[in-house]
Amino acid sequence: MIERTVDVETQDGRMSTFITHPETGGPHPVVIVYMDAPGIREELRDFARRIATVGYYAMLPQLFYRDGGPSFPPAERRTPEQLKHMQACMARVSNAMIVDDTKAMMRVAEGDRAAKGGPMGCIGYCMSGQFVLTVAGTFPDRFKAMVSLHGVKHVTDQPDSPHKLVPKLQGEQYFGFAETDPHVPMTEVEALRKTIESNKTKTLFEIHPGAEHGFVFPDRQAFNKREAERAWERTFPLFRRQLG
Repeated sequence: MIERTVDVETQDGRMSTFITHPETGGPHPVVIVYMDAPGIREELRDFARRIATVGYYAMLPQLFYRDGGPSFPPAERRTPEQLKHMQACMARVSNAMIVDDTKAMMRVAEGDRAAKGGPMGCIGYCMSGQFVLTVAGTFPDRFKAMVSLHGVKHVTDQPDSPHKLVPKLQGEQYFGFAETDPHVPMTEVEALRKTIESNKTKTLFEIHPGAEHGFVFPDRQAFNKREAERAWERTFPLFRRQLG
């Protein structure tokens, strides 16, 4: 495997981005991995590596670069001060910012011979559920494979609510929600489900039984190995169908 960290030039500064892909057999389809609120850590780099080992060019950006790129411990080890800092960082990142950041990453990929042009994929966790849906709906001709796992804010009362982009989606999507998740009310889940069904998009919509928010992350108390592996089992075939 080849891996490196590069500074992606954006409108707002330099965004540290971990990139990994196979040594041979390229160019490889691009998959962008959008972090959850605790930020960049080895756990997420391992996710990017797992995606890369099966033949993809994985990019993992530090979305809090505007605030200096902080990372935070999981909830069970987080202090009140760290929680406040993390929430402030989250509040300062908008869907529009992520669209701009994604454009910058696309430019980097286009200039790398190891990255294949054409259909791309994206996967987001927790706070990035809203971001991957926004990206897939904003660039539907490029993002043909979208995965959101225990994602939040897909449906809001704001003008930029990501669910409004559902009619523009192309390719295929997978939404995996935890059965128990205080961060994602079932009213929101059902509102998203109705929007998807009314637009007849090619989507797998799943409630993971017995799972809690953060169930895919091995370093958290909420880790549910069975449902985490089920999520990978859904994700990789989707990537193969849409990206090759």
